[in-house]
Amino acid sequence: MGNTITFLGTGTSQGIPMIGCGCEVCSSSDTRDKRLRTSALIIYEGISILIDAGPDFRQQMLREKISHLDAIILTHQHKDHTGGLDDVRALNYLEKCATPIYCEKRVEQSLRMEYSYVFAQQKYPGVPEFNIKIIDDTPFTITGFNGTEVTIIPIRVMHYRLPILGFRIGGLTYITDANFIADEEYEKLTDTSIFVINTVKRTKHISHYSLPEAIKVAERVGAQRTFITHLSHQLPPHAQLKKELSVQPFSIEPAYDGLTIEF
Repeated sequence: MGNTITFLGTGTSQGIPMIGCGCEVCSSSDTRDKRLRTSALIIYEGISILIDAGPDFRQQMLREKISHLDAIILTHQHKDHTGGLDDVRALNYLEKCATPIYCEKRVEQSLRMEYSYVFAQQKYPGVPEFNIKIIDDTPFTITGFNGTEVTIIPIRVMHYRLPILGFRIGGLTYITDANFIADEEYEKLTDTSIFVINTVKRTKHISHYSLPEAIKVAERVGAQRTFITHLSHQLPPHAQLKKELSVQPFSIEPAYDGLTIEF
């Protein structure tokens, strides 16, 4: 198998099922309707790159039997995308080094508050070790443990009023938690083969694309295949949603936890 993306989580900030909810989606017996918080593992040129490490990070790593990461890149600082970073302690032990974490300066500042014990001068034995590498919206390079270098192209998008990053890796473009992409950023998406875009529900949302908006974005990008992620229980069950999307004149379908796609 060549370059791949594995969807580790495809749910919104509360996941599916949501605590205390007995709706059709939350009570579904279809495993594709069990959605952990949004995250993805990219294997590119032999390098393992994790995009976001939310509260379900440990569970996702165990489920997919992942024991090695060359890097973690963070889209932004919200808890559903950073809340599992304490569990990189296991990787620190396995790799015998701090975990490379690529993020913007504002994200680092948030991590310093959320994980103050990681950055303390006198650290408690066994705390996680982060090797923070500051990025912005210009391309950057990740060097894997095997010496291979991979160039990542950040995509600047807006999450309501918060500027965050999507990422282009080879023919894959991954964007989550967005509701606006500027025209100049679309230029970075040319010739995308696999496009991942977020949506939470059918109707307008303050910080995420609605389903109709996500479909329009996907149509504009024109990728060979498009997958939607960051789904909530306000959308139909997976099977129904997939059938509904199949009427579009281009390839678009809901991702689900554990789905692996080659690109």
